[in-house]
Amino acid sequence: MSEKLKQLTGKNKKDYETAAYSLVNAPDEELFEELVEKDNFLFDFIKENVAKRLSQQVNNSNYRNLIGLLKYYSPSYEDFLVLSLVKFADEELTDKMLDLLENGTENEKTYAAKYFCYIQDSLAVEFLNKNAFSDNENLMINCALTLSAMKEREAFDIAVQKLYSQDDFEVYKAVKFLTAYGDKSILPDILKVMKKSAVAENIACEIPYLSDFFELMDYNYTDMLFVLNYVINGLGEISGLSIVFDFELYEVFEKIINDYNDSKTAVVLLNAAEKFEILTENDEYLFDEDKETKNEVLDIKKLLNGINKKEMYKLVNDELKEDSPFVFTALEFAKDVYAIRELLKSDNQTLILKTVEVLKNLGNLDESTKTVALLKVSDTNIKSVIRAL
Repeated sequence: MSEKLKQLTGKNKKDYETAAYSLVNAPDEELFEELVEKDNFLFDFIKENVAKRLSQQVNNSNYRNLIGLLKYYSPSYEDFLVLSLVKFADEELTDKMLDLLENGTENEKTYAAKYFCYIQDSLAVEFLNKNAFSDNENLMINCALTLSAMKEREAFDIAVQKLYSQDDFEVYKAVKFLTAYGDKSILPDILKVMKKSAVAENIACEIPYLSDFFELMDYNYTDMLFVLNYVINGLGEISGLSIVFDFELYEVFEKIINDYNDSKTAVVLLNAAEKFEILTENDEYLFDEDKETKNEVLDIKKLLNGINKKEMYKLVNDELKEDSPFVFTALEFAKDVYAIRELLKSDNQTLILKTVEVLKNLGNLDESTKTVALLKVSDTNIKSVIRAL
């Protein structure tokens, strides 16, 4: 870390004010580039302090210097840069931002797309639509936010069509666009797609940004549990642990523990208790998290450790049925061999495979059971796995 960056991020007021003044007024693009490169190594409160320090240096005579910094993108400094430019926006600056949105680098386009969320110009719509499904996630999301603010629906309608693509990558991209766009009327479509998707965990981790868990409870309690269950599965693997704050997971678990006593809730809470035990049993998942996130994860673990697992295990069998959206999770906690074996009558070949694996783990898989399973399965890959068990 350079001496200048140490000063900018440090506690000495004289030093950080001098560094911030130099960065904005020179402008010191090299220092800003280094700042962005260190994004993952600086605590959030330090980045917030830096953004405030830089913002305080921007005025009517130097704001155009910020344009040169747009080559380096960071979500940590997006608001500082965009809102500073918006504050002093005029026709000339808007023309420049329009040019960057059309011809700039991906980083410049990302900032420019957010600029037009505040300075709405119909000339930007063409280029926002053009970048609406960019592989650059930050650019895509900013285009979605701005198109929504401008009430432009063309890209939204295209995203709805993409939801039903056979390409999981296209489906996931469509979900990310639609959740950023923020039209909650599309929620039933996203839920429908999620229930059949191979990337259900990814989709589930986007849905609460469109409609939070408490809204989902009011919409449909079972659907809320279904999304929550997949979010739990994705924690630490697909999503960072900081989403425990984004999704208010402590409060969500607290509510369902206190207000609900049914088999679906039992299965999800058992899954959550096991997952938070795994997340905290070593440093693998918590090592890179900040103190607040670690404490919240530990508090959730403590909350979940207080549930009556013995009573909840009694309810698991009620979800051991092919049409239950929680059947795969229920199998993880089922002990009743007879109830488990009943699932071999299913027409769902993936469920049959999972059932055989569970019986194997319970020490109750014999050759006759394997034969029954193999007679129900036509998929050659699944047959091979069952034979190998």
